Parts: sequence; C-alpha cells; structure tokens
Amino acid sequence: MSIRAYAATASKGRLESFEYDAGPLPPEFVEVQVEHCGLCHSDLSMVNNDWGNARYPLVPGHEAIGRVVAVGPEAKRVKVGDRVGIGWYQSSCMACAECLSGNHNVCGKSSGLIVSGYGGFGERVRAHWVWATPIPDGVDTASAGPLLCGGITVFGPIAHFGIKPTDRVGVVGIGGLGHLALQFLNAWGCEVTAFTSSESKHEEAIRLGAHRAVVSTDAKALAKEAGKFDFILVTANVTLPWGAYLGALAPNGRLHFVGAVLEPVPVPAFALIGGQKSVSGSPLGSPATTSQMLEFCARHEIAPQVERFPMSKINDAFERLHSGKARYRIVLDADFD
Repeated sequence: MSIRAYAATASKGRLESFEYDAGPLPPEFVEVQVEHCGLCHSDLSMVNNDWGNARYPLVPGHEAIGRVVAVGPEAKRVKVGDRVGIGWYQSSCMACAECLSGNHNVCGKSSGLIVSGYGGFGERVRAHWVWATPIPDGVDTASAGPLLCGGITVFGPIAHFGIKPTDRVGVVGIGGLGHLALQFLNAWGCEVTAFTSSESKHEEAIRLGAHRAVVSTDAKALAKEAGKFDFILVTANVTLPWGAYLGALAPNGRLHFVGAVLEPVPVPAFALIGGQKSVSGSPLGSPATTSQMLEFCARHEIAPQVERFPMSKINDAFERLHSGKARYRIVLDADFD
C-alpha cells in the first residue's frame, strides 16, 4: 500500500510531499487513518536532527488521532472503527521485566514512532495494539493529539510519584507542557504555583489553574519561595538557576525534569542530603497511565489549548512553532483528499 505523507529529506529541510510503501501489517499492529496530529517541538528537533538519531526521509508526527482501519491477526483490544491515539512509542518488546510490570515506557527495546518508522503527518500510521490508546467519550478528538505526548509527559510523574492533593507544587515553564501541567495539578487538588519568565503569562497561568505566579527571572522572588514545595515539575528546556529551585523544595521534596534541558544540571550532594530531597526525570508514560490520563481529562474537562492548521500547510505550522508564538500547541488536520 502506498501512503501519502509529508517528509523532511535532510536536516533542517522543509517538509515535502512523500509516498512510501508500508508493506504487510505486522501481526500485532494496527493501522490508523489519521484525522488529526499534533505538532510537537520534538518533531522540530527530529527534523533538525538535534538529537543525532534522525533518519531521512523523516515523516514526523507522534500525536496522531484517527480511526482504526486494519488490525493484524494477533492484535487485541482495539477493532476496526475504533478511534485511538498513537503517541511517541510505536512498540515495545512485551517480554522484559519492565513491559511485564506495566512499565512499557521504559522498555530498553522500545521503538519510537518517528525514530524507527513513519509518523502521523501522513494518511495512515501504524503501531502495536498496546500503544494504540482508545479515546474515551468526553475527550475532544480534534484537540486531543497533544495529550498523547505533552499531556502524558506531565501527567505520568504526577501519577507515578503519588502526588497528593494536599501537596504544594510548582510548574516551571508555561508552554506546551506547562499549560497542561497546571490544569492537571489543579484538578488533582494541589496548591499550584507557576514559575514563568514572562510576566505576560501570569494571568494566563491563573486561568489555566495556577493559584499564584512567580517571575522566575527575579532572584529575590525565587529566594522567597525557599522551603515551600513538595514537588516542582520542570517543563522548560533551558538552563535555569537550579540551586534556587532545589532551595525551594520542602523536606522530602522532589525536583522533577520532563523538559529536555541539554546542559548538565549541577546538583550538590548537600543540597539533597539535609532535606532528604530528590532530583529525577521521566519520559512519556505507560499505556495504562495514558488511558488513566485520558479518563481524567474527560472527567475534569481538561484539554490542550491549540491552534489548528490543515496538514497541507505543514511548513507554515512549523514556522509558527519555531517562532515560539504558538499558544500553546499546534494540531494539523489531515486534508489529503
């Protein structure tokens, strides 16, 4: 079968029309007719080969929403006609200790959709049935794509580390990840503080679920936060005054990274030892946690704030993303016909 898509043929190149032969459907895989696909900063990083693992021609797109149109003979749970979402992972080994314990997202043999295959900026996309997550009623499918990457990235650690409704939490960076984290943590019942370098985002942060906002570039303002937080979630991908954030943790507090900060983060041992503090990080969540997140979104009417483009205007959408002006995620609507 020939599938139409948009692909980059070289690093930092524009996306162009591209067709590929998908070959036979693997026995445990499903094929999905793409209706909508989110555009994530990771797509831009892959196109630019920022992480050194891109293979060209590269079809980006790892926040795909659509209808199942084919299932392999050994696929389970989903059937033709179901609406599902496919995120960063295309498959995992299903046999290691991590997969067997439900932690498929840290499988050492997991396969990234746009690293090992062709992504959702095309007519169809394929994944192992475990990674094709049914979209529940109450979740708007036209805007749900970013939940499959940005959403589960910030929801995962909230669920995994047992964040309590009584906790005081902070979110560093109010962008594609942070604007979802504010909504989740507010609905979780926490007291939520937004840390942002942009004063223009303060009112927006409050609207999204923060109870208060702090200017992260103000050293005096950060110093006043010392010892307050049980959990601080870093969604930014730039170097920040990490010592001040470690100091903002209460005893037993955790500074957790989901933003891909490229420079090393200095962590003095004594900054952790005295208050029994932790520093950690995580990738996207497991299939089970992704399903929990979508049900949570349906129950609390949580959705990404998106801007929409037809997929045929994909390069315009990439320019919008690169400019940093998107508020806060971009979704492409498939328009191949």
